[in-house]
Amino acid sequence: MSLIKRQLQIRIQERMFKGKAIVLLGARQVGKSTLFQQILNNPELPVPQEQVKVLYCDDARVRELLEHADNLNDMRQLVANNRIIFVDEAQRIQGIGLILKLITDHFKDVQLLITGSSSFMLQGKLNEPLTGRKFEYHLYPISTQELMNDGGILKIKQSFESRLIYGSYPDVVVGEENIHDILLNLSGSYMYQDLLSMEGVRKPVFIEKLLVALALQVGSEVSYNELAQTVGTDSKTIEKYVDLLEKCYIIFRLNGLSRNLRSELKKSKKIYFYDNGIRNALIQNFNPINLRQDMVALWENFFISERIKYNHYNDRYVNTYFWRTNSQQEIDYIEECDGTMTAFEMKWNPKRAKVRFPKAFLEAYDIKETVVITPDNYLEWLH
Repeated sequence: MSLIKRQLQIRIQERMFKGKAIVLLGARQVGKSTLFQQILNNPELPVPQEQVKVLYCDDARVRELLEHADNLNDMRQLVANNRIIFVDEAQRIQGIGLILKLITDHFKDVQLLITGSSSFMLQGKLNEPLTGRKFEYHLYPISTQELMNDGGILKIKQSFESRLIYGSYPDVVVGEENIHDILLNLSGSYMYQDLLSMEGVRKPVFIEKLLVALALQVGSEVSYNELAQTVGTDSKTIEKYVDLLEKCYIIFRLNGLSRNLRSELKKSKKIYFYDNGIRNALIQNFNPINLRQDMVALWENFFISERIKYNHYNDRYVNTYFWRTNSQQEIDYIEECDGTMTAFEMKWNPKRAKVRFPKAFLEAYDIKETVVITPDNYLEWLH
C-alpha cells in the first residue's frame, strides 16, 4: 500500500524541537498515527531511532504507566534518554494534560508528538495545562491538493467519481479492498465511540438516527425542532449532539449570513459532512453517479468540504456562510476574508453554469468575486 504524503508533514517537521509539544487532532482513521510514523521514519530525522519512544494508549499497560507517572522522578524514568516521545490516542489517559506539561516544562530537549481522535475530549484535557506549550494541527481525509501533489491531474481525474461516492479516507483512496465494509464500519459507532463515553450521552440510537437524518438533508437548511421530532428527542439534545459530532470531525455547520437585510433568514444553518463516503455509508447508498438522485447535494458537500481542507492547510483564515432570504433567494457558500466576500454557487451540470447572483446580496455586501463551481473548473479553487 503506497502512502500519500500529507500536507502537514513538512510543516510539522519544521516545528519540531522548538520547545513545544505538537498535537495532531482529527477523526478516527484519517491517518494521524501514520503521519507521525512517516515523520519518524524520515531518513533526515535529526534523532537516532533508539532515542524515539512510542506510547500507544490503546494498550492498558501504557495507560497504567502514564497515569501513575505523576511526579518528576517518574517522568525522568519514563523519558530516560529519549529525544522524541510519541503519545498515540492521548485522550485515553486520565490527567494527560498535566503529564505532558511536566515533560514539556522539565525536558526542554524532548519533542512530544501527540495524537487524539476527538477534540472535545483531548482539548478539554490539554488546553489549560499546555497553554502556550503546543502547536496544534487538524488532519482531515485526503485532500484534493494532496492527491494532486501525489499523482498529478491524471490521478485527480481518475479518482473523481470515486471520491464523490466513496469519499477520501486514506484506506479508501489508496485502493484497499472491501471499501463498502471499511465505510460501513467507519460510519458506525466506531466513528464516535469516544463521544459515547461522555457523561450525559446515554442513547447511541439517537446519534445514529440523527446522523442519518443529517445525511439526508445535506445542502438544505436544518431545523433542530424538526430533527428532534424525527429522532424522538428534544431540540436541546439535538443541538448538543450536533455540537459533539462537529467536535468529532464528522460534520460541520454553515451559518446563514444575516447582517444587512431585513429579509435575510436569521439563525439558519446547514450541516455538511467532512467526507462524502461517510455520508453515503450512513444512508447505505453507493450507487454510481448516473443512478443517483442526490448529485446536487453530493457535489455541494464535496466541494465545500474540500475547500475547508484547502483553507485550513494553506493558512487561509476565513469566515464561512451560506445566504438565503425569505423570498428564497440563495447563495450556496460564502467566504469572508479581510472584510470582503467571495460568493460560490455549485452547479453539477456545467451547462447550467450561467447564474445571476441576487442583486440584493451584491448591493448589501462588499463582494470581491462571484464564482460558479462545476466539475469543469473546481480544481482552480482547490490546489
